[in-house]
Amino acid sequence: MSIQKKSDLENFGRGSGSATSWGNPLNHHHGEMVTERQSLSPQAKTEILQVLGFLQNFEDELDGLLEVTAPNPYVKMSAYLVKRHLEAKAVTPTSLIGASGVPYATATRRVKEMVDAGLIEQRPRTASGKSFSLHPSAEMLEAWTQFSNRVRRLAAQSFGTAEPRADTQDYYFGGSYLAAQTIQPPQVLLEPLKATGGLKVLVHGDPTFMVMHGLKRQFEQVIGCPIQQRAFSIDRLYEEAVKNAQRPSSRYDLIAIDLPWVGEFAENGYILPLDDVLDTERLNPSDFHTAGWQSAHWGNRPYGVPSQTTPELLFYRKDLFAEAGLEPPHTTAKLLTAAEELHQPSQGRYGIAWNAARGTALGHTFIMTCADFGQPVLDLPKQAGGFDASQLAEGDYRPMIDTPRGLEAAEYLMALLQYSPPDILSMSWYERVRPFANGKVAMAYGYTLLAPYFEQNPSCAAFGNVGYLPHPSGPRANPVAPVGGYLLGIPANIPPERLEAAVEALIVFTSPEAQKLYVEHGSRTNPRYSVGADPEVRRLSPIFEAVDGMSWRDELQFWPRPPVPEINQIIQICGEEFHDMLRGVQSPKTALRAAQDRADQVLRDAGKL
Repeated sequence: MSIQKKSDLENFGRGSGSATSWGNPLNHHHGEMVTERQSLSPQAKTEILQVLGFLQNFEDELDGLLEVTAPNPYVKMSAYLVKRHLEAKAVTPTSLIGASGVPYATATRRVKEMVDAGLIEQRPRTASGKSFSLHPSAEMLEAWTQFSNRVRRLAAQSFGTAEPRADTQDYYFGGSYLAAQTIQPPQVLLEPLKATGGLKVLVHGDPTFMVMHGLKRQFEQVIGCPIQQRAFSIDRLYEEAVKNAQRPSSRYDLIAIDLPWVGEFAENGYILPLDDVLDTERLNPSDFHTAGWQSAHWGNRPYGVPSQTTPELLFYRKDLFAEAGLEPPHTTAKLLTAAEELHQPSQGRYGIAWNAARGTALGHTFIMTCADFGQPVLDLPKQAGGFDASQLAEGDYRPMIDTPRGLEAAEYLMALLQYSPPDILSMSWYERVRPFANGKVAMAYGYTLLAPYFEQNPSCAAFGNVGYLPHPSGPRANPVAPVGGYLLGIPANIPPERLEAAVEALIVFTSPEAQKLYVEHGSRTNPRYSVGADPEVRRLSPIFEAVDGMSWRDELQFWPRPPVPEINQIIQICGEEFHDMLRGVQSPKTALRAAQDRADQVLRDAGKL
């Protein structure tokens, strides 16, 4: 590169204010750009990328037709810029000039003309403002959107290609029938987020959030600032989130919230109601699984955005069931029959694994088993499809543990104990799925987020042999897939100057584009209908189609773990009393009575009874 060329490049886009300066069009077009960016649908992005690919191939053919050609730098550079933008990849002045196909000086002049015309936007890459990345403006994106539509229509008119596209299918989404579309990667924000020291996020140390951590650099490119992520186990996450709420100023911009914590965090003022800080329509609420979106509410207000919707299912080995001539177990009775048949300790194989470790793990198991027998852990009013947990903020509830159906649930757990591995009483979230993956267990209750343990390991015994069912139901009850997972929320004590960045990051991290990216890199959780319907996502795992089916059948429910402020204490109580039952220290009836008394006392202490 000559000295003159290097000087030109260093001054590219600095905006000195002189007549020859390129300036910073962000100052002039920002409002319009944001509106346009938000309106660019996944279908539009798909069509633009397809047309760009077609034009590239067509140009290659033309270049081979005649020896005499002259490149159009405006088209070449705008096509390159739009394609990189939709793929969430950075464009520097050097790379854009290199894509022009014309000499350096000519390309530099053409880029300046496009900036002056409002077609290219510049974004500072450093605090000094001496280095810029380049992005298509709203006008350029709109031009390519319209052009892509015209190209499709012209092709259909000229070649008769008006038949249905092979990569689409009908599905029910947000109350309307639409064609499933391939969702594109997250788009780079046109203006970087202003978060001094980077965006700080507190999360759970599960596979999905670890996937997000692995994509850290890509999301830093998208939002334009560094990301710092801290991950804890579920109990330590709760402790740190509560401790953070007591600080004068939050250490985090976003925090992960387990669904049962919503009531406590909302009532204690730990997190902000989202409708106070953003227009929730920007989140496209109808695209979330109904149960997942409902679980984010307290007092009819949203306090977080579903980052993971991960129902607990029954995983079963289809190959072992076929060899034994067994049907998939849709009831608790059939599950026990299958567990007995497949339980072969002498051969190192056990019937079933589940959460039976003392405390939080077993507490969750008990309240979800109560749901399998048609009873919530609180006296919730009945409604179509189960029970209504939407009015809990009014405080009119009491524990429902020591009941006939509670006894059925306790006795069912005692029956499962007979067909479980010898270390079952210390098994929790991950320990129950590992032996299932390696072939030591024929069935396991597990959240979908744990499916990567066997779906992505070709060497494990369960690889390619797993079926998915909602929880088998007891007598007089319907199948239920209890919804688990995490919301992303904004701490109430976030410094005011960081709030805008937190809101925009929240929208990015929970968008369909981001959710699909998590899935492509190993996540098996998904809170959105559009992502589950994406043809590329469906090909990655049968779990998405299975969960969507459960959602349509109204089997995904969040009432089994009602998010009242006292639920953590109730879960802990159940995890202690029923662990003593499983150890043989007390009978099922004694455990039920003790758990009921202790849970009642918790509500009395809270002034609810």
